[in-house]
Amino acid sequence: MCGCEGFAYRVAWQWWYFAAAGLGALLIAWLTVSVQAWRAARRNPVLSLRAE
Repeated sequence: MCGCEGFAYRVAWQWWYFAAAGLGALLIAWLTVSVQAWRAARRNPVLSLRAE
């Protein structure tokens, strides 16, 4: 079928492996966006206006 029949070892995948990987990716994305938003909110707007 998929060409995997010839391998000597098989791995029993559980559904929660994929759920944990997805939640981990969402957590990393949320933390990244949160840190960047916090930095932007704390920055002095005058500095941004001077740079334009």
